[in-house]
Amino acid sequence: MKLGFVINDIATEKDNFTTIRLARRAIARGHEVALIGLGGFIYDSNGVIRAHAHRPRGTGYADDAELLADLQADDARIERISVEALDVLMLRSDPADEVNERPWAPNSGLLFAQLAALKHVIVLNDPTHLTDASNKTYFQHFPEEVRPVTCITLDAEEIKAFIAAHDGHGVIKPLQGSGGQSVFVVTPDSGGNLNQMIDAVTRDGYAIVQEYLPRAVDGDLRLLTLNGRPLEVEGTYACIRRYNDSGDARSNISAGGKYEMAVPDEDALRIASIVAPKLMRDGMYFAGLDIVGDKMMEINVDTPGGINMADDLTGLDFSGHIIADLERKVAMRDHYNRTLSNTELAMM
Repeated sequence: MKLGFVINDIATEKDNFTTIRLARRAIARGHEVALIGLGGFIYDSNGVIRAHAHRPRGTGYADDAELLADLQADDARIERISVEALDVLMLRSDPADEVNERPWAPNSGLLFAQLAALKHVIVLNDPTHLTDASNKTYFQHFPEEVRPVTCITLDAEEIKAFIAAHDGHGVIKPLQGSGGQSVFVVTPDSGGNLNQMIDAVTRDGYAIVQEYLPRAVDGDLRLLTLNGRPLEVEGTYACIRRYNDSGDARSNISAGGKYEMAVPDEDALRIASIVAPKLMRDGMYFAGLDIVGDKMMEINVDTPGGINMADDLTGLDFSGHIIADLERKVAMRDHYNRTLSNTELAMM
């Protein structure tokens, strides 16, 4: 199998990223791997989609750090490849990282991915629907019962009115963003700081303001889904409890949060079952549901992370399970002579 990963840029990849773990597992299973930055695509003069890609030089790596060091080396193997010759293209770039310096990059990557899908490359998550999910308004398309009460606005007075209507409590965050960046928890004690919080979020665009869920003090659950259903290997779910005991209200790992494996409770599994139909319809093959109590706070369909953590904490091969599932999809595509649509293959 020839497997490509679309990333922001090889220079910004880290050895604790899910992408690097998946790439290493694919190499270990004998597959060809290529990593493509958002600025690396080419539509050449004869109509073929190509890319400048970083290719591993080894056939096996002791750990993720060793693989990343090879890919980021000064003399790294960089080749001009045919994207159309890939079997699978996994879209793993984070749009939030491009907002300031390269706002053109995420949409460009998706447009090239859509062209690749027309050439029967299996593109995951489905690039057409991923375009619709380019910011957090996608979250509002899921059933109301799984979402906290939410307002999206640029108007500071609207935000203040929402906070006041919820007894001085709320969460303010940017419409585009990830990793807990510019996320503020408002309490009745916030006082004059509320104006600063609003300014910090709205200077880059629309703000989302949500009701505060008291159970968030204990952290949240990141429940990973595959083919629209909770990812499970040998009876263990890929479910991680993220928490922060430093006084920071954010539990994101990138914001200093800690993590441990967790068993999803009845509420979490119920949420997963409710959101599954839309994930399937949209071809959101691999997603991360962030859950607090009986509400889903966010859904990550661009770069869901946590596979490496689940692997390491349990000793189970969640990443290998995903690669094996991709192998199955490629075989299915070929059995049906490439007549199945990308969205069908994404969730099949």
